[in-house]
Amino acid sequence: MARLVRHDAVGPIEVKPQEKSVWVCACGLSQSLPFCDGSHNAAKKNEKPGTLCIYDKARKAVVETKPDA
Repeated sequence: MARLVRHDAVGPIEVKPQEKSVWVCACGLSQSLPFCDGSHNAAKKNEKPGTLCIYDKARKAVVETKPDA
């Protein structure tokens, strides 16, 4: 069953309990989930406010946009 999951985050979540911080993806576009790979940077540049962007299965390209309700 396919699901459309809404992600509003425009950056990763920092987890600090280790010696070095770990960054967890919150935008859903990372190619190395659950870790952040910086994919949110392209999303911040390409996604317009008030628009819902639907990505392809690879989470690399917007295949459809709709007004955000």
